[in-house]
Amino acid sequence: MLTLLQRALPLLPLTIAVTLTSISTISHADDSRLTAKESDPKTLGWMQGFPPPADKLIAQPSSDFFSFPKLRWTVCHIRELMPTIEVSRGIGAPSKLSYELDKNIDAIPFIPTGSNRPMTWRQSLDANYTDGIMILHHGKVVYERQNGCLNELGKHAAMSMTKSMTGLLAEILVTEGKLDDKMLVASIIPELANSGFGDATVRQVMDMTTALDYSEDYADPNADIWQYSEAASPLPKPKDYTGPNGYFEYLQTVQKKGEHGAAFSYQTINSDTLGWIIARTTGKAVDDLLSERIWQKIGAEQSAYMTVDAKGTPFAGGGISAGLHDMARIGSLMLNKGVINGKRLFPAAVVDKIAAGGDKAAFAKADYKQLKNGSYKSMWWSYDNPAPVYSARGVHGQRIYVDPAADMVIVRFASHPDASNGKNDPISIPAFQAVANYLITK
Repeated sequence: MLTLLQRALPLLPLTIAVTLTSISTISHADDSRLTAKESDPKTLGWMQGFPPPADKLIAQPSSDFFSFPKLRWTVCHIRELMPTIEVSRGIGAPSKLSYELDKNIDAIPFIPTGSNRPMTWRQSLDANYTDGIMILHHGKVVYERQNGCLNELGKHAAMSMTKSMTGLLAEILVTEGKLDDKMLVASIIPELANSGFGDATVRQVMDMTTALDYSEDYADPNADIWQYSEAASPLPKPKDYTGPNGYFEYLQTVQKKGEHGAAFSYQTINSDTLGWIIARTTGKAVDDLLSERIWQKIGAEQSAYMTVDAKGTPFAGGGISAGLHDMARIGSLMLNKGVINGKRLFPAAVVDKIAAGGDKAAFAKADYKQLKNGSYKSMWWSYDNPAPVYSARGVHGQRIYVDPAADMVIVRFASHPDASNGKNDPISIPAFQAVANYLITK
């Protein structure tokens, strides 16, 4: 399967990679692959030298820069490989993070799901190829580590955590009365009237309960994901290409299959449709609205950026790269229900609705075995661990994990060889809970 994926990567490496969240069919079964230490980009010498030698070069038009171990460099260097647009932090001074580091966290033990061998928190970081991680408790940073391709000055691909930023913006608009989630998509975007999205409600798009004739089966060379990726590519199309150009044109070709609202189905095209809905509702593209409503107001240290298609449309389903500290600020904003640095950015009801989760019966049909009592609301994942938590999740191990009961946020950037979160969850989920259990006693 990986060979097939790599053969298809010229279509659009980033789009393909970020849409793999929670898909368990693509994996590396070879346990002899390089460890986190062995695959560290500095150890392997990727892009080192002036110029780098040919065997250490990661650049266009190479089509395999999202293959392991190259991806461990790529996740921190997206804008060197793809066109991007800025999510500006504005010109104000950044807010200061408060630190109260806890040296005991590294030694916290837990047992991974399906194992009988204990592991420590520190061991879990290498096991999941962690590039950067931060834990906030009671509003203070109690743990931070950055390594691999990442340092305090760097930015890392957030992958499908981008969806949660898009969903947050939509939920803000709904709560503020600027967007009616009961409206049909076609009433906002007439161009989608004859597509599968036309008679879906905005809420069904937000919660991914649309019924679409669309496949993200990466094992199938004829799956729709490949046509979607080719349309979305910002790179020059082949001379004989006659298909849609860009996200918006492709969305118009998607047809309906089944009944909207009946089942949850994780499909990235919902996120790009939601991005279009947001743009039509506000007159601002997702990158601009995210900057205006969030990034300029959280005291961000760095501007983020998003990949774009050939027409400059930001990838609302997975295009963000950002600094670890700023993603931690997003987690804090969510934990505190729209308040950060003493200022309210949006109504508390926004987070209340997200944290409450979505339709559990619809979600259960997707059979995510490790997400107990799970659901999906406004492009955020909710589940019990064992207390209710909610999370932004992205392929290769990206995470914003909010645990209200523990008053804790964990933000992680990673470059796990396996795209599927099903490969890192057996370690991540019990590890996060072990830290929560420890911090609750503090």
